[in-house]
Amino acid sequence: MKKFLLTMVLVLSLVVFANIKIGVVLPMTGGIAAFGEMSWQGIELAHEMYPEVLGQKIDLVLVDNRSEKTEAANAVSRVIDKDKVVAIIGEVASAHSLAGGAVAERKHIPMLTSSSTNPLVTTGKKYVSRVCFIDPYQGAAAAIFAFDNLKAKKAAVFIDVEQDYSVGLANFFKKKFKELGGNYFIEFFKTGDQEFSAQLTDALNKNPDVLYITGYYPEISLFARQARMLGYNGPILAGDGAEAEELIKIGGDAVEGLYYTTHFHPDGAATEMTKVFVEKFIEKFGTKPGAMHALGFDAYLVMRKAIEMAGKADPKAIAKAIREVKNFPGATGMITINKNGDAEKSVVVDMVKNGEFTYVTTVNPAEK
Repeated sequence: MKKFLLTMVLVLSLVVFANIKIGVVLPMTGGIAAFGEMSWQGIELAHEMYPEVLGQKIDLVLVDNRSEKTEAANAVSRVIDKDKVVAIIGEVASAHSLAGGAVAERKHIPMLTSSSTNPLVTTGKKYVSRVCFIDPYQGAAAAIFAFDNLKAKKAAVFIDVEQDYSVGLANFFKKKFKELGGNYFIEFFKTGDQEFSAQLTDALNKNPDVLYITGYYPEISLFARQARMLGYNGPILAGDGAEAEELIKIGGDAVEGLYYTTHFHPDGAATEMTKVFVEKFIEKFGTKPGAMHALGFDAYLVMRKAIEMAGKADPKAIAKAIREVKNFPGATGMITINKNGDAEKSVVVDMVKNGEFTYVTTVNPAEK
């Protein structure tokens, strides 16, 4: 009897003091590794600041999806089946979140993406949510900025046919731009393309007032360089896929003056947590944070808040609690997750100025 009681005490101790394991699935290598690295820095910082929840230590299990759709699904399966996580923070790109999210949904494990903006990521799902705005908001904000601020009436829209993010963002831009009274035409490209002179020559012959490039920083930077070489001196506009230091490293002077919609800028402080985050980030990394850093930070904080609200490390309860988070003061602003798993928030517009990402304005598409 004594041995039995001792065994029960040990088992209960393990239950009480067991750590809460959260998977983190990010592109740490491959084509968009910069996004993964930035997101991880934000998550790391948040974990350092708030390492526990419900009196238990939070363990993070980081897995690299290598910037590949297939590996994205494999990575989600791995952290669920092998590492036995109760929740997942990830993924970054919409295409990856669609692939990984299908697995998380099937296995009933909550997945919270920091930056996947395509509406399909959460459509029809109960376990996949996000802390970023969705592309209908971002595309509409870009159209409003192009029409009102840049005074553009004709836009050349460049679409990456291999990226769900790009196709969706372009569609929402086109819809809003037309509503405002603008006209547009379309050019296509693929992820990994290096040469865009054919698309640019065709586009520039139509005299656009703005080039809107709905892809990621590797292609956006090359588009800008080649557009300038062809003599285009007008404004270039992109989505949040532009924000990585590599944009400036690859694009150089050609991306000077480029505008892009995004989620955050340290000079556009939205909450008290924004100020704390910026100070702590600079203290730890020696540089100002960007949107991906802030979104990673917020994803961790919202996940932690949901576990706290659930009152237990139960996947079903956590998934439900995520969608009950209201007016949460994150680094990127006040975050409300609606019943569809989408965050409701405004859109920031930045530009490259003197080789740095500079805050321009904030746009709320709901107001127009």
